[in-house]
Amino acid sequence: MSCFKCYVHCMNEEGHSKAHEQDEYRSLLVLDEISKNDKVTQRELSRSLGVALGLVNSYIKNLIGKGYVTISTIPRNRYKYYLTPKGFTEKTRLTYTHLKNFTNLYSVARRDFRDLFKRFASTDVKRIAFLGLDEVAEIAYLSLQEVKIELDAVVVDNGDKGKDFFGTKVIGISDAREGDFDLIVVTSFKEGKELKEKLINSGFDEEKICDISSSGWLDKIK
Repeated sequence: MSCFKCYVHCMNEEGHSKAHEQDEYRSLLVLDEISKNDKVTQRELSRSLGVALGLVNSYIKNLIGKGYVTISTIPRNRYKYYLTPKGFTEKTRLTYTHLKNFTNLYSVARRDFRDLFKRFASTDVKRIAFLGLDEVAEIAYLSLQEVKIELDAVVVDNGDKGKDFFGTKVIGISDAREGDFDLIVVTSFKEGKELKEKLINSGFDEEKICDISSSGWLDKIK
């Protein structure tokens, strides 16, 4: 499920709303977490999924109302959540739907990053950094291998600082100002906008930050 947690949805060709797709996606995440741990608390779900506690409560009530989840009380006023047979069927359906969507999104992102880096290669850009570390950074890295441009660092604002990304150092936003980058490319579905704002607020030159949304595919997702 790790790829899903960084997957944000685009509107499909049949005209379903983004709100509906987001609702289905969050329902899938809740069903998946419950299937792995029936003792999971709403607060733990809130932290794991990155959504407000009240919203988690709303989704669980909705899933119970639809007959996908059942609940029982355990000691210390806690609850155990169980997927019903109907719930397992719904989880399978949602998983298939979003895997298909993710595959389509991967193909578009891969193509657009490749086109972007090829344009860089025809200029004086030689050294870049990625901004953000989730599955989209891996897609960008694969595309970068097709050109002669060096990935000098990955910039983050969380506990990933100090880790290694395909042999490339992962640094904090405060360290990015010291880096000798020609450009920094936003490479996060989930936190790209927030990270960009933090990087600018830290004093980094906004003109050296490349937001892929201007190339197409991020304009389609929220």
